[in-house]
Amino acid sequence: MTKKTRRPAPVLRRGTGGAIKALMEIMARLRAPDGCPWDREQDHHTLRWHAVEEVYELLDSIETGDDHEMVEELGDLLLQIIFHCQLGKERGAFDLEQVTRRVVKKLIHRHPHVFGDADVKDVDQVLGNWEKLKRAEKVGTRHERPSALDGIPRHLPALLRAEKLLKKARRAHLIDTPPTGAQRGLTKPKIAAELFRLAQAAQAQGWSAENLLRAELARQEKRWRKEERKAAPR
Repeated sequence: MTKKTRRPAPVLRRGTGGAIKALMEIMARLRAPDGCPWDREQDHHTLRWHAVEEVYELLDSIETGDDHEMVEELGDLLLQIIFHCQLGKERGAFDLEQVTRRVVKKLIHRHPHVFGDADVKDVDQVLGNWEKLKRAEKVGTRHERPSALDGIPRHLPALLRAEKLLKKARRAHLIDTPPTGAQRGLTKPKIAAELFRLAQAAQAQGWSAENLLRAELARQEKRWRKEERKAAPR
């Protein structure tokens, strides 16, 4: 049996550029014909939930304030990005440079109050401008967002998706901001306890609170989109 010739690992040079270069070389090596069997089997589809898991692990490290864990989890998340870029490069679709260039251009374009001569008075105006610029960028493409409710990931947890959907609906004047009086008596502990009680009640009935909320979100979103279309100029 022929003994396998092992190539040395990439040299880890000082500086961020050197570390990124070494990481890219390692990823390419893992995907090579004589690389790692597991890495060679992966594709964008099989990796998709690994990225989600890494994000949640990063959230845990942030909430505990553990810098050591945060460095590790950020590295794991970066690895997912490098992995997808390597897969894209192999397909001739995209690579890390293209991904980086696009986000650089995006940040410059969507911050005209920093890199241009636009004036903003508060964070709400910054966010409003961001949404307008994002929608304008996609006009005429297959990613066009004709609705103010577009752009929310389908796989977000239901409660997080509800918050984002409500925020977009409110900005588009599809729902009104609750009157000040409606907020009286509400506290964070009371709301938290009520959310827990509702989840508990759903479970007692054999229902999934997550699925129930998703179904209600779908119903509300359908109604808001219908109202949005009616109000649109013809």
